[in-house]
Amino acid sequence: MKKTVLVFGLISGFISIAMMLGTLLFVDKLTFDNGLIFGYTALVLSGLVTFFGVRSYRDNVVDGRLGFGRGLVVGLLITLVSCVCYVAVWEVVYFKVMPDFGAKYAAHMVERVRASGATPERLEQARREAADFKTMYDKWWYNAALTFLEPLPVGVTISLISAAVLRKRRTDAAVELGDAHSR
Repeated sequence: MKKTVLVFGLISGFISIAMMLGTLLFVDKLTFDNGLIFGYTALVLSGLVTFFGVRSYRDNVVDGRLGFGRGLVVGLLITLVSCVCYVAVWEVVYFKVMPDFGAKYAAHMVERVRASGATPERLEQARREAADFKTMYDKWWYNAALTFLEPLPVGVTISLISAAVLRKRRTDAAVELGDAHSR
């Protein structure tokens, strides 16, 4: 299981990292909202590797028999490896390549509230919340935790779907084997 998890987790991580770094080329042209759409699309694409990892584990390691629980564990471990890769690279990007990202995002948060026609009190509250966010986001452990939570729901969802779709009990595998012999 280790080899499957590492190989597919690293492939998934590489895809999410490549797409993250690819967006850096267009960071000044992308709005935060478009960046969010592109970012989650990239996370879904990299998460799809989990499906192929669970399928590979089922077909190559456990002789075509895979219960839901084991499939879920394999999928979640692949997701974990991918998330760690994603977080590690984002930490470098945030603190070394784009140290002004937090300030820009905080300003974006305030601008969205202002553009919605908020009252002066609500606008001031938004400024305080944005400043608090930036202060916390500049702490590596908080930044890493929030960044880890970005791909995690996508990976968990794809792991659940993969485990459900790819599960094969002994009887399922035996029936399939019997069908193959009768042809």
